[in-house]
Amino acid sequence: MDPIILIIQLAILLISVVIHEVSHGWIANYLGDPTAKYAGRLTLNPVKHLDPWGSFLIPVSLLIIGSPILFGYAKPVPYNPYNLKNKKWGPAIVAMAGPASNLIIAILFGLTLRFIPFGQSIYTQNLVQIMAYIVLLNLLLAVFNLVPIPPLDGSKILFALLPYKYQQLSFQLERYGMILVLFFIFFLFKYITPIIFWLFKIIVGT
Repeated sequence: MDPIILIIQLAILLISVVIHEVSHGWIANYLGDPTAKYAGRLTLNPVKHLDPWGSFLIPVSLLIIGSPILFGYAKPVPYNPYNLKNKKWGPAIVAMAGPASNLIIAILFGLTLRFIPFGQSIYTQNLVQIMAYIVLLNLLLAVFNLVPIPPLDGSKILFALLPYKYQQLSFQLERYGMILVLFFIFFLFKYITPIIFWLFKIIVGT
């Protein structure tokens, strides 16, 4: 792969996961929990959010081996659900904030691609390609994180809808979170890929 494209994709992924995590913290703070604020995590400075494995080693390795899946993550923003004003729906709203931020980014850049003519120069075509990467990677992050398996955001939304006794199951399953996520990536990810490209086509129009 062209090293310039690799760097661009990694930069887009890094910025997108940082926005994702900051959105969790910002909404938690708005709903009454200042844990992320006091931890200095309500910032877009990527240094505060980087995880050596999730932000560098894993995505770089996937790109180098030519994997069709680009996966990465930042350090989760800390928050205390017991501080939230709404104990029932607060955790689900905080969980939804991350995927929602990625979806908003994808829609903004996607609609820009759809309705603004960019011309045919090499510079504008490169810009179009970069913006397409932004849309695609943010849709990937949004859809992937809505999968209802711990520790992904989708599981927190799902368990908020279930009776309290089932919410305890979420905490137990999170101990095996990385195993569950890796299993999904290598064996089940192909089932959400059509959804990602379907959304891309709807938003961008191509």
